[in-house]
Amino acid sequence: MAIDRDKNSYTIIFSVIMVVVVGSLLAGFASGLKPMITVNMEAEKQQNILYAMNVNDNEGASDVAFIPTDEVAADFSKYVTKQFVIEGTKTTENNEAYLIDIKKEANKAKKAGYVRKLPIMIGEKDGKEIYIVPVRGKGLWDAIWGFVAMDKTMTIQGVYFDHKGETPGLGAEIKQRYFMDDFKGESFLNGNAFEGIDVAKGNNDPLNNDKTDYEVDALAGATITGDGVAAMLKKDIKMYVPYFKSLNK
Repeated sequence: MAIDRDKNSYTIIFSVIMVVVVGSLLAGFASGLKPMITVNMEAEKQQNILYAMNVNDNEGASDVAFIPTDEVAADFSKYVTKQFVIEGTKTTENNEAYLIDIKKEANKAKKAGYVRKLPIMIGEKDGKEIYIVPVRGKGLWDAIWGFVAMDKTMTIQGVYFDHKGETPGLGAEIKQRYFMDDFKGESFLNGNAFEGIDVAKGNNDPLNNDKTDYEVDALAGATITGDGVAAMLKKDIKMYVPYFKSLNK
């Protein structure tokens, strides 16, 4: 018997079958690609951490060039010597601390009684010990994040910032050298007190030569994104102050 393709029931059944078939194919592709996606995400985090440590392939004055993907794992093992997870007053060594999702941890911490896991990586470059921590916040349009490398006095040695959807030429400039390099030498501590670092509009030190003013020059036309960077640093770096104070006892 011939199938009546003009009937509504045929259209509905055909649509359901196609949705099931296409959905199954996409699920299969996603499952098959998951290991590759995971490897790429790990490599990207390693590149970002190393960049904050000033381990990169920069040549020109404005370059933002990462260690190549096929070399990054070896360099990560070379420069990052230890990794820890801080949970309240407890610090535990964990060689995969850098993989902790701090967004998920922040959400879990909203539940009463949950002790947030704070990852910290310890590296060494040019004979100097460097402490690297992740940060995450909100820009104008969407999430911003990065890594901050410090010495034991909480003086910044380097940073790397990135974003999901900031405006090109404005807020998206947080991942450019001229902005990120301004943070080098700035300290989060004013004596023993946590100060934070402002991204200041109308800064009196546009070349950022003053490293004792707890601020860097703002991005032109990107006040909200700059405020987001400052808020992100204050919110996330402040949680590590007890750990750093324990280093300096």
